[in-house]
Amino acid sequence: MSEKKHQEAPAAVDAESMADAAEFDLAEGGEAGDLQRWGGDTSLDVPIGEHLRHEPVTCLADATIRSALQAMDQERIGSIVVVDERFAPVGVFTHNDLLRRVALPEVDLETSIASVMTPDPVGMGPSAFAFEAAMLMAAHGIHHICVVEDGVLRGVVSERDLFSLQRVGLVNLTRTIRRARSLAALTPLQEDIRGLVGQMIAQGVKVAQILQIITLLNDHIVEQVIALCLEEADEAEALAGIRFTWIAFGSEGRREQTLRTDQDNGILFEVPEGMSADEVRALLLPMARRINQALADCGYLLCPGNIMAGNPECCLSFSEWQQRFLRWIDQGTPEHLLNAAIFFDFRAISGPEAGVEALREWLLQRTAQNSRFRRQMAANALRNRPPLGWLRDFVTQSWRGGRNTLDLKLNGVTPFTDAARIFAVAYGLSGTNTLERLEQAVRAGRLDAGEVEAWRIAYEYIQNMRIRKQHEQILAGSEPDNRVSPDGFNELDRRILKEVFRETRKLQSKLASDYQL
Repeated sequence: MSEKKHQEAPAAVDAESMADAAEFDLAEGGEAGDLQRWGGDTSLDVPIGEHLRHEPVTCLADATIRSALQAMDQERIGSIVVVDERFAPVGVFTHNDLLRRVALPEVDLETSIASVMTPDPVGMGPSAFAFEAAMLMAAHGIHHICVVEDGVLRGVVSERDLFSLQRVGLVNLTRTIRRARSLAALTPLQEDIRGLVGQMIAQGVKVAQILQIITLLNDHIVEQVIALCLEEADEAEALAGIRFTWIAFGSEGRREQTLRTDQDNGILFEVPEGMSADEVRALLLPMARRINQALADCGYLLCPGNIMAGNPECCLSFSEWQQRFLRWIDQGTPEHLLNAAIFFDFRAISGPEAGVEALREWLLQRTAQNSRFRRQMAANALRNRPPLGWLRDFVTQSWRGGRNTLDLKLNGVTPFTDAARIFAVAYGLSGTNTLERLEQAVRAGRLDAGEVEAWRIAYEYIQNMRIRKQHEQILAGSEPDNRVSPDGFNELDRRILKEVFRETRKLQSKLASDYQL
């Protein structure tokens, strides 16, 4: 097998090379390509086959432990892939295996490697993206992925290959979270997450990928907090017979969390035979409130609107959630529409997922049958217009003593998340992530691919500006927020952001047309 050379990601287009552009149109060609490269990425947006650096070091399954260790020592590596006669990977042997399965049990080094290897190594095809490999490593708590094509091992990609500048390892951080045996051990990890995000920003990693990695790590922390609180709960024995699912709403439900996030969560529980929903709730609420507070101690702010599992209105059985959602759909008051914008972006974090998916399927059926409610959702979304005046200058606001600011969340991100949610309930789409919903609508033949691509670029540009702004605020020692002042923008930034808001208008025009608003 020939050695693969690492292919560098294309460099971002600098501001000077774009300064002569007079206009931008994200829906068409020309400068749209420059803007897409400027706002895009990335080292993680290339196939993992292009990250292969060396021939894989392998041995056959009948090789001895001694010969495998000699090969590892000679190549100065920490693991070796075990293959069969067809060069298909059947296992992997690492330093951890050496310690746990060879050294401590004092296994004879002439024993076959097959008896001490970890079987069925995780593998992906060479066309899979590096981002997918990074997420898979984090999910499984591993540092290497076998690259397999037509059943044959092509190479091995390590976390170091994917994050060449990374000092805080994604996999190590995931392991640290999962192995934490106390809430105190989880509390300082927000700083590590922020450090990892800073490194990814420096590397030019795509913003959608950064948001998903933030959410993945936050999910792990939530799961571990729940597990630790259940272990310490006085009512642990009584709770052992209760099946419940911890649910995320809002940005966490959409997998779009940034460096500033508060809690939006709830519980879906099953009612055991012989008990009432109120009795189950009485058992769950004390534990839920401890989890909410523990998450606050870990850096996840308590929700100002009390949309948290410790609130009795957010700790419900399946039928109770149905009744609550049905009331909002049938009545459609302003408060109900606001609730729908938060609660309808839900997904399971910890516990059985079947009930959550059944609730989603039921919700999509109910909203599909109620065109009046969908029209109300659209009308409500259109009240939040992009901040452009008649002369195409920014419409700014004063905030906390600061003048001439824009809210990148309210005026920038929210119009996209609102529209994607309405498309989801109108077209019966199961996704919760904003870009996922738009892509599902394209695949379903309900939205134009070109328009969605322009909306995607605009949405990611705003999110990129938002996450960078928050990172800068954290480095400066201030609390991150979503506000920016266009007075500090250069001419290029101003023109691009104006074009982004023009795309927001086009998206809202689609909603207005669909619902005759």
